[in-house]
Amino acid sequence: MDKILVTGGLGFIGSHTVVELQNEGYEVVIIDDLSNSSIKVLDGIKAITGKAPIFEKLDLKNKAGVEAFFKEHNDVKGVIHFAASKAVGESVKEPLLYYENNIGTLVYILQELKKLPSSSFIFSSSCTVYGQADELPITESAPVKQAESPYGNTKQIGEEIIRDTCKAVPSIQAIALRYFNPVGAHESTMIGELPIGVPQNLVPFITQTAIGLREELSVFGDDYPTTDGTCVRDYIHVVDLAKAHVVALGRLLQNKNESSYETFNLGTGKGSSVLEVVKSFERVSGEKLNYKIVGRREGDIISAYADTNKANDVLGWKTELSLDDAMRSAWLWEQKVRANK
Repeated sequence: MDKILVTGGLGFIGSHTVVELQNEGYEVVIIDDLSNSSIKVLDGIKAITGKAPIFEKLDLKNKAGVEAFFKEHNDVKGVIHFAASKAVGESVKEPLLYYENNIGTLVYILQELKKLPSSSFIFSSSCTVYGQADELPITESAPVKQAESPYGNTKQIGEEIIRDTCKAVPSIQAIALRYFNPVGAHESTMIGELPIGVPQNLVPFITQTAIGLREELSVFGDDYPTTDGTCVRDYIHVVDLAKAHVVALGRLLQNKNESSYETFNLGTGKGSSVLEVVKSFERVSGEKLNYKIVGRREGDIISAYADTNKANDVLGWKTELSLDDAMRSAWLWEQKVRANK
């Protein structure tokens, strides 16, 4: 079976994708610098799949290291590129760090892929490229708006770099997957989301509050023009998201893509408000969550959810798991993590 490189493969989405790749029989090589992940995730992957992937600890900002990797693994048929810094707030304070890490490393990898006879490239992008969309649900043809943060800008620039490269280098075929809001954990509770420090995302903050690690959850604003006044997002189970990467990779490897560069939205097609997510958690966990409404947070858009028709019809993928499934798995994972502390 083909050898696939997964950068950032010990991270939240990366690790779940490695599991799905190995379940499909691919040989997986992970590159991760462990700056925002744990080596213990390898044990979880092996426990689920029965096989440990090849692991290389490497900082992709090290150009010579990237070159050396591809010399050793010159039989890599595809790359799924997750490795990137992703905290919006931090990117505002440290823009140069984000441009170096998210853009420089992408360029180094593409430079190496250019040397191969052929390669398939899957890019971890984001719905942040759309900003506050003019119409909902958001289709792939929605205009890409000026980014709200340096992080969002790195995703836009990354897509542009890949598109330009595919035009100039016919041997590279690529798909950019624009995620909405990944949540949940693997049903085995062997892998899940492991935020370092204070979580930047809603669901781990909910579970950490319920377990007693955080005092309370702040809900930023209840005066938005939505059903209950709180912001609406499209929450997709991480396992569904991981499976989409395997489908997208197969599309490229089997030459089913219609152009050298394609984009797909990955979401459920349904928006859920912050309070609906809280209620889902309370329903599946039986826990009462301590939260309070506070003022709006700068930079938050009102509502974003995906039009999934292209992913469903063209890519041939659709979600199978619900928000309740995601919240249940996230809670079981949180309990497992705390029990092992």
